[in-house]
Amino acid sequence: MPLSGIKPLNHTMKRKTDYSILFLLLITLAAVSGCGRDSDAVVVDFSKTIAVERPASQLPEADTFNMAVAAMISPKETFGYYRQLLDYIGEKLGREVQFIQRKTYGEINELLGIGQIDLAFICSGPYAAGKEIYNFELIATPQVQNSHFYQSYLIVNKASKINSLEELKGRIFAFTDPDSNTGKLVPTYWLFEMEEQPETFFSKTIYTYSHDNSILAVAKALVDGAAIDGLIWDYYHQKDPAFTSRTRVIRKSEPYGIPPIVASKHLSTKLKDRIRQLFFSMHNDPKGQKILTELMIDKFIAPKDEWYDSIRQMDLKLALMEEKKYEISKP
Repeated sequence: MPLSGIKPLNHTMKRKTDYSILFLLLITLAAVSGCGRDSDAVVVDFSKTIAVERPASQLPEADTFNMAVAAMISPKETFGYYRQLLDYIGEKLGREVQFIQRKTYGEINELLGIGQIDLAFICSGPYAAGKEIYNFELIATPQVQNSHFYQSYLIVNKASKINSLEELKGRIFAFTDPDSNTGKLVPTYWLFEMEEQPETFFSKTIYTYSHDNSILAVAKALVDGAAIDGLIWDYYHQKDPAFTSRTRVIRKSEPYGIPPIVASKHLSTKLKDRIRQLFFSMHNDPKGQKILTELMIDKFIAPKDEWYDSIRQMDLKLALMEEKKYEISKP
């Protein structure tokens, strides 16, 4: 979910030192041959994670509130974009907000499950797959441009002659996170429909761990293609297209439920209801409306679990395919 108000992508990412790091990473990539399964894929982390102390093992104190943001955008960008919103909620609750960030979606889910995080903005994929495992609860969903759905965009460099997923065969491809819907599940499912798999279709795959990093990797021609959250691409393309203008969208997925806000099962029902009302009424409060306008969000609405069923169906089909492959490979 793209949020604005502090620094657009290029203000953070265009420093010379960042480019030097990216160049070194590209050299490292080129030196590694072959490709493997997800566990063997080359992992590229384009930015440093903000140092945040891990919460204590016990549940949070009554006067503190732990809120997390999955790394849909890079850590530095995320901290600036979400801080306003988190501070607003903390002020309304009368609690000190502890901002928690982790590199992967999986880490956020695990901390929610054990009650070390109270509230979190998570990706649709981890919500659909983790709801029954971690028992977190839907709180709210942003409405953007009168819609509560979003899409995965398949992008290539603007100068590239590639115009379809099929033409990316044998090329280098960037995923965002192993658990991402738009950045991993959707392109993998597209390949499944072609009777292909990432480990054999692409010459190499990498993980960037944020959608803006994937945009940058394609813009700088570090990879041949990437699948990203369409909301984030649209946000940067409207606000500051320094890097999106150097990419092209060659395919869009069907709509999926927008990444939701969820609460830990350890949070009381009374507090969860209060938080819901804060989000739902935010657009009626002058201060809240100002924040929403900067974030390019119309308002927050009550989400429905069935909005994420199509993601679960993709997951199930891919799991069945893996099971079938395993059965065939058994001696």
